[in-house]
Amino acid sequence: MTLESAKKNLEARGFRVQVFSSGKEAAAYLDAAVDGTAVGFGGSITLQELGLREMLAAHNEVFWHWTDGPEAQTSAARAPVYITSANALAETGEIINIDGVGNRAASTLYGHQKLYFVVGRNKLAPTYEEALWRARNIAAPKNAQRLGRKTPCAIKGDRCYDCKSPERICRGLVVLWEPMMGMEQTTEVLLVDEELGF
Repeated sequence: MTLESAKKNLEARGFRVQVFSSGKEAAAYLDAAVDGTAVGFGGSITLQELGLREMLAAHNEVFWHWTDGPEAQTSAARAPVYITSANALAETGEIINIDGVGNRAASTLYGHQKLYFVVGRNKLAPTYEEALWRARNIAAPKNAQRLGRKTPCAIKGDRCYDCKSPERICRGLVVLWEPMMGMEQTTEVLLVDEELGF
């Protein structure tokens, strides 16, 4: 698996793609590209690790429910720019996200003038099937643990149990095979040759 192969396949599907050797470079790119506007953030350890909120808030209005409270989700959904990550990305070009509330999933589908995905190399899987497996069995249990949920995946930390727990955070799945119609020029994937997030 290589980031260059993923880039080629993402571009063949219509995504705009940049490859960076480090998270620091990707953050600097976003800091230059996003200026003087409102920015919504999706829940993302990747964005947190990069310190993007603090960086962009110096010259943008940033809305992130992790730092600004749940009410920020509505403002984030209405922002011209939205930044998030992915739970998995197939080398063949599919982007996969699992969501509990739906704010992050919804914002990757509609409503923003510019959409960025920041994805570390650890999220890459060879095929769509393996990327889906990764999202369900690696990313989701780690997120459930981070949130202190009492689900089988969080307690055992090993895989998805497709549980029926009221604390389940896996409520919806979004797969982008291509940018949504009308967003071909505005959906950009930043591939980072560094492990970021879950």
